Amino acid sequence: CKSTLSKSRVFHINFFLKMKFTAVSVLALAASASAFAPAPAAQRTSAMQMSLKDDIANAGKAALAGAIAAGMLAQPAQALTKSEINSLSYLQVKGTGLANRCAEVVGEDSITPKAGSKLVDMCIEPKAWAVEEEVGKGGKTEKKFVNSKVMTRQTYTLEGIEGNLDVAGGNIVFSEKEGIDYAPTTIQLPGGERVPFLFTVKDLVAKGNGGAFKPGFQMGGDFNTPSYRTGLFLDPKGRGGTTGYDMAVALPGLQSGEEGDAELFKENNKTFDITQGRIEMEVNKVNADESEIGGVFVATQLGDTDMGSKVPKKILTKGIFYAKVE
Repeated sequence: CKSTLSKSRVFHINFFLKMKFTAVSVLALAASASAFAPAPAAQRTSAMQMSLKDDIANAGKAALAGAIAAGMLAQPAQALTKSEINSLSYLQVKGTGLANRCAEVVGEDSITPKAGSKLVDMCIEPKAWAVEEEVGKGGKTEKKFVNSKVMTRQTYTLEGIEGNLDVAGGNIVFSEKEGIDYAPTTIQLPGGERVPFLFTVKDLVAKGNGGAFKPGFQMGGDFNTPSYRTGLFLDPKGRGGTTGYDMAVALPGLQSGEEGDAELFKENNKTFDITQGRIEMEVNKVNADESEIGGVFVATQLGDTDMGSKVPKKILTKGIFYAKVE
């Protein structure tokens, strides 16, 4: 009996020690993982009401850059520089969200591009989104940008963008050429409606207000926004732009009357719409030793048209950017 009691005590002591060791190991693992976890994003401002009343091209540089610099996007407390990010291993980055973040720039220097210079490794990271909606108040309706939240996982940042730097009339002109310059993204309005769009800066030509990159330097221009879906996409009825059925075969009665398929014309005839957007950027950090620049941006573009069958919504995106002068 005494032998059985002793064995029971030994078993309980060993079990307790194993559980304690396991708990300590889990806490240590969590602490090491948190060292590389992305910092919480800056809280979105409650006033994202930009006065972009008419066309996208009418958005003023000072209004856009000034609104974003007024307090929306402070850099995260744990933001990393490019050299710090490059020093991390794959396993240290995996699952942390760092691959979806732009590097931080430290310094307030000045860089004057030389002939033949390029802007490389450009990263554009959205931080906040809004969709233009008609808001009713006091019996009147007006268009305002409504705060929205991103539904896409952390794959919405543009990366590796590069292009030529030219000087025209004493001002820098950046022409985007290549890179990961588009990212399919979906955001959700407060009411639950989801708005897909292709976040992009394809074919951007941004004109600056000076001949050197320094804090306060601004540049902006128009870019092309390709269709959210390509011609090979098939809708639930099997219709597509370059393949699939040319009509909804399950609804022949709506497409064979006197008016033909007028009611379903837009749904049956898919189009690859290319719309225009605009981006304004303002540099607030420059590191001359590393030839790096960083700052904030505001971009406006149109959302998905469902290949021509829907009226697109206007989307406002705010965030930060990073680039290197080469």
